[in-house]
Amino acid sequence: QLELVESGGGLVQTGESLTLSCAASGRSFDSFGSLGLGWFRQGSGKGREFVAAIGGSWSGGVTKYDDSVKGRFTVSRDNAKEILYLQMNNLKPEDTAVYYCAASQQFGGAVKMEYQYSYWGQGTRVTVSS
Repeated sequence: QLELVESGGGLVQTGESLTLSCAASGRSFDSFGSLGLGWFRQGSGKGREFVAAIGGSWSGGVTKYDDSVKGRFTVSRDNAKEILYLQMNNLKPEDTAVYYCAASQQFGGAVKMEYQYSYWGQGTRVTVSS
């Protein structure tokens, strides 16, 4: 099993920045570098939604973003340290949510659907005050 642990959430004001991290550990059938990785979020009373994704090594690290965060958020990965990042700039109150990282063993690209991910972290809360 691959374990994912998010960190870096917190309370910030509108316009400020945060960087989320997702550390991987445990056994995996594939190297971390080959995994497709993604970030999702779930606001209060809402379903979980796609935020950003980054493909594995074979894809050249292709990235995808939801339109709501494009230009403000940047997803990146450090394969040597087995960490996924989400740099969030110019945060808005509507970004308030629990943020989850996910890893796809089956899909090595930057994929956007929940069912495409095999492993999930427990989430880290981000609150943006107005």
